[in-house]
Amino acid sequence: MKIHLFVLSAVVAVAMALMGCSKASSGKVDPSPIQKSFASAEASLKAAADKAVEAIQKGDYNAAVAELQKLLGNAKLTDEQKKAIQDVLAQLQKAITEMGQKAATEASKALGEVQKSLGK
Repeated sequence: MKIHLFVLSAVVAVAMALMGCSKASSGKVDPSPIQKSFASAEASLKAAADKAVEAIQKGDYNAAVAELQKLLGNAKLTDEQKKAIQDVLAQLQKAITEMGQKAATEASKALGEVQKSLGK
């Protein structure tokens, strides 16, 4: 019983590590629509947009989504800026979903391998 708990803990640890490693694939999201539409925005809006772009470039998609959603609530945005935010949020949503699916697949593989090794 203790070995099964240990194996389960190991599988969970592997899954969490894979999810953390997948943050580094920041090439999937293009922040240029945000950069272009906020290039001449007022300082506070531009600062928030820059913070979101920086988060995307670092691969911190959760922080980018939070910042963009907060920015989207600002009444001073132009239609072009709103569209840019919505487009980039859609890219982020897709990238996060893909990373989650990849982590689940890898965790499933790891669990299968552990089960095989225990059966021997």
